Amino acid sequence: MIDDERLARLKLIRLLRDHPGIEVVAEASGVAEALEKIRDLHPELLFLDIQLRGETGFDLLNKMEFQGEIIFVTAWDQYAVQAYVLQTFYFIALNPSVSLMLHLHALLLAFGN
Repeated sequence: MIDDERLARLKLIRLLRDHPGIEVVAEASGVAEALEKIRDLHPELLFLDIQLRGETGFDLLNKMEFQGEIIFVTAWDQYAVQAYVLQTFYFIALNPSVSLMLHLHALLLAFGN
């Protein structure tokens, strides 16, 4: 779970607790911390914010090779095209007209949970 906003991370983690197939193994608030945890823990799935303090989620992806799935979670829906170019097929745009719970539920169903 990579997001520079602690409350956003906690909210998403709370939502994920109801899905037994998903285990949050680590949290990170920035690129350097995320790189270290990803290299140590080898997660299968990343929930990744795009706008991080000082860098972006795209910067993180450019600094490593990740073989798992990536779900971008962001309030910046204009990044959807860039996420698609990176072959990221899961993108949650957090804005007032979009329900995080509905998107998250659909994604978890897609992962077989």
